[in-house]
Amino acid sequence: MLPYILKRIALMLPTLLGALTVTFIVMQFVPGGPVEQIMAEARAGGGGEGNAYKAGRDIDKKQREELMKQYGFDKPAHERYFKMLGDYARFDLGKSFLQNKGVWQLIKEKLPVSVSLGLWTFFISYAISIPLGVAKAVREGSRFDVITSFGVLLGYAIPGFVLGVLLIVLFAGGTFYDWFPLRGLTSDNWDELTAFGKLKDYLWHLTLPLTCLVIHSFAVVTLLTKNTFVEEIRKQYVLVARAKGLSQERVLYKHIFRNALIPLVTGFPAAFIGAFFTGSVLIETLFSLDGLGLLSYESVVRRDYPVVLGSLYLFTLLGLVVKLVSDMLYTVVDPRVQFTSVAK
Repeated sequence: MLPYILKRIALMLPTLLGALTVTFIVMQFVPGGPVEQIMAEARAGGGGEGNAYKAGRDIDKKQREELMKQYGFDKPAHERYFKMLGDYARFDLGKSFLQNKGVWQLIKEKLPVSVSLGLWTFFISYAISIPLGVAKAVREGSRFDVITSFGVLLGYAIPGFVLGVLLIVLFAGGTFYDWFPLRGLTSDNWDELTAFGKLKDYLWHLTLPLTCLVIHSFAVVTLLTKNTFVEEIRKQYVLVARAKGLSQERVLYKHIFRNALIPLVTGFPAAFIGAFFTGSVLIETLFSLDGLGLLSYESVVRRDYPVVLGSLYLFTLLGLVVKLVSDMLYTVVDPRVQFTSVAK
C-alpha cells in the first residue's frame, strides 16, 4: 500500500506542473492582458477596482511602463514562470492585479457561497438518488421504473440556466409570482433577524438556485445506483441466498447493499469536493451569487492572471489529493482490493 501511495504522490507533481505550465504558456499569447484592461478602463473614465491609475483618459508611455513594472511584466516570461512556481511551492498564491487583494483572501470571501451550494447540492442529491436508485432496481421494468427514468432524464436534459430562467419567471417576480429573492444568500436585514429567522431567510434565498443544481445533478447518481444494484441482484450469491429462503429485505440490505454501494462510497470524496467548485457559473450569475465559479469566470475575462493561476493550482492539487483518497477508500470498503501489485 505504502509504495503505491508514494508513487501516486510522485505522479501528482508532473500533473500539477503540466497544468500550470500549459495555462501559463497559453496566457502569454492571449491578447489583452491586465495592463491593457486597466488602460481600457481608464480611457473609459473608470479605472479598475482597487486600481491606483484612475485619473487620466490618456495613458502615456511612461505610465504604461510603470504599470508593466508594477505587475512584473517588465521581466522575461521564464523569470515570471519560475518565480510563480517558487511562490506556489510555499502556497503563496499572489495578489490580484485588478482587485488589490490577495488570491487567498478572494477565495475565502467567495468560499461561503460555494460551500453553501455545494454542501446542499451534494446531500440533497444523494439523499434522493440512492433510495430512488434502489427502488428502481428492485422494480426494474415496472411502470414506476419507466416513469421515474423519464423524469430523471428529463431533469438532466434541461440546462440549469434555462430552468433558472423559468423559475425566475414563475416564482421570483417575473410574469407570475414574487415568492423568492434574486440576489445573494441573505437579506439586507440579516443582522436584525432571530436565529430561526436567519435560517428561514437563508433557505429562502437558496431554494431556486438549489432547485436548478439538484435537478440537473442527481440523474447520474440515480442511474448509477440502479445499474449497480441490478448487476448485484443478478449475481449467483443472491440466487443462492434466495434459495435458502431469506427474505427480500434481508437479501437486499445484508448481502446486496454493501457490494452495490462500493462505487458510490468510493466516489463520495470526489463528489463532495467537486460540488464546491463545479457550481454553474451561469446559475451564480443568474441569481447574483458571488461564488468561486463567478470569480474564476471574471478573472479569465479580465485577464487577472494571479487569480486564474492561483485558483487552478489550488483546485488541481485538491482534485489530485481527493482522487488518491477515493482510491484508498476501495481498500476500506472492500478489503479484497489490493494496490501492492499495481505499485510494482
